[in-house]
Amino acid sequence: MAEHAAPRPQYRWWIPAAVIAVAIALVAMILLNDRGQDADSTATPDEPGEPDVVVTEVEDPEQADVDTSGSDRADDPLADGPSDAPVTLVVFSDYQCPFCAAWSQDTLPKMLDYVDSGDLRIEWREVNVFGSASKQAAKAAYAAALQDQHWEFHDALFSDGEPRSPDELTPEALTEVAEQIGLDIDRFTSDMNSEKTAEAVAENEKMGTDLGAFSTPTFLLNGQPYVGAQPTSVFVDAIEEAKKGQS
Repeated sequence: MAEHAAPRPQYRWWIPAAVIAVAIALVAMILLNDRGQDADSTATPDEPGEPDVVVTEVEDPEQADVDTSGSDRADDPLADGPSDAPVTLVVFSDYQCPFCAAWSQDTLPKMLDYVDSGDLRIEWREVNVFGSASKQAAKAAYAAALQDQHWEFHDALFSDGEPRSPDELTPEALTEVAEQIGLDIDRFTSDMNSEKTAEAVAENEKMGTDLGAFSTPTFLLNGQPYVGAQPTSVFVDAIEEAKKGQS
């Protein structure tokens, strides 16, 4: 699905300290009792069924002057949309994050409409703040992306706007998903377990944590940070404004 266009010039992103301060002030940390994962976070929705902002305290945010040239690769399988699109949306996500799942169901389809119209490029980055099961899912999603089925695999893991439990993110369970969406299983298994995939997943994760994206979802829209599963209108308005600025 990723478009193999010429890479954009290298640029740098960072989350301003002021945004981090706001995020910290809104602390609503996730604790999923059935997860037993490495992440140390909890969440409390304002209303039943509505996603809340998920934040984790960031140490030393000033370190976030990061080389992100890796995200400009023309062959990045987790990128979708023209490299010269007027707007770029970088998504920092986690396959065990309920707010990422909700955003993917509610807002991602509209974002993909902008991709289809050539107005938006999406670069997906898994930061795996929930631990080893998330990292395994990220490797599987990367392997699926190498067969141009990133979104199909992504949608299967976030079916009905809900994340899977850790025991549904084992290599065996993830291979079943690959079979269901029609991937070449031999290639999928090889890619999921390859050193190249592990390096790519680690690189994307480091990009997020170096930028201070310890909470999920976090977004950079043309370098402007947005923390939490904001309503679709927030992204639509920001994209439309960014398009005007590029015209």
